[in-house]
Amino acid sequence: MSDNPRIESLRRRVQQDPSSIAFAQLAEEYRRAGQLQEAVDTSRAGLEIHPAYHSARVTLGRALLELNQFEDAQRELEQVLKSAPENLAAIKGLAEAHHKQGSLVAALEQYRAALAIARHDPDLEHAVKDLAHRVELESPPAEIRATVELSDSRPEVSSPPLAAVLWPVDDAVQPGKARALATVAALEQWLHAVHVARAQRCA
Repeated sequence: MSDNPRIESLRRRVQQDPSSIAFAQLAEEYRRAGQLQEAVDTSRAGLEIHPAYHSARVTLGRALLELNQFEDAQRELEQVLKSAPENLAAIKGLAEAHHKQGSLVAALEQYRAALAIARHDPDLEHAVKDLAHRVELESPPAEIRATVELSDSRPEVSSPPLAAVLWPVDDAVQPGKARALATVAALEQWLHAVHVARAQRCA
């Protein structure tokens, strides 16, 4: 038996009427009290009867997140967003699920979607700014990735000297010179940003 009178009152209601929508409130109270497995079990039992109860499914997703069951949490929250794409709690929960799994780009996308709904939310603004900075530092520019992917897809051939690639003698291949120079410049800019960020962290 719980020491929380609110939980006990809701638990009795659900026991007396298993089809009662009070299960959603009970599950959320369990989650807030740190009784995460009880929150999960109560949510799932109620959702068997009321599968479209979005707030209960969000509670289930958040409880699963706190249990570090990230894939299960992501699945529940995505199901909410299929029917209610502007459910802010589900969007924020999904962002957290991606973030904890290390999917920074996907997390950033969800945090931005949340901020579009809850404008000027300081926590969301901070999350978007922080993740955008991390994604920028950890991901090479698009033109560099494209160059690497293109080179990986080509059959192996003996590589010409770098100077011959960047500054070809034949006037017919001058457009390639500009493209190569742009790629090198982008790479240098990215590396410089990484070095600056590391220096700031070590300062």
